[in-house]
Amino acid sequence: MDDVVLETARLILRPPREGDAEAQFRLLNTPAVMARLGGVKPLEHVTSRHAMARESFASEGFGSMMMIEKASGELVGHCGLKRVNNALAPNIGDHEIGWLVREDRWRQGLAHEAMRAVLDWAFGPIGAPHVVALTSQANVASWRLMEKLGMERRPEQDFADPAYPPQDNPTIQYRLTAERWNSKP
Repeated sequence: MDDVVLETARLILRPPREGDAEAQFRLLNTPAVMARLGGVKPLEHVTSRHAMARESFASEGFGSMMMIEKASGELVGHCGLKRVNNALAPNIGDHEIGWLVREDRWRQGLAHEAMRAVLDWAFGPIGAPHVVALTSQANVASWRLMEKLGMERRPEQDFADPAYPPQDNPTIQYRLTAERWNSKP
């Protein structure tokens, strides 16, 4: 694979390719995985997000990536780095990390492994001064991973998003600086 961006012990992280949207739609776009992400999306939405990721790689050198499990060669999630682009967010343009993992691979540490590599990339070659991560207060697994990564809660950055149901509002934010990440033991 000549388009590998990052590699971890168990994962290959690469930009979306043509045809990946269908695999993501089938494997990752399930009610359980998408429960706190606005629900299952139509294939057109997934295809559009992949096009945005490819455009981001072309223009900025980073974007969302497919998480491919080395042992099986299967798509097990997606993760990456993009710009905050929610018009309601008070920090549009910040570097934002994000991830999701296929339900049958939950609780195996894949998101943590992938995000450590993404943070090294963000604070190394990309040169981000800080990154943020957005989720809902109800998405406990997500914000616990943010805390495990050393991110700090930023309540002043919370915002309501009417595109999500009441139980998934407000959108909350965590932040991590390059200085803090690079000083980790």
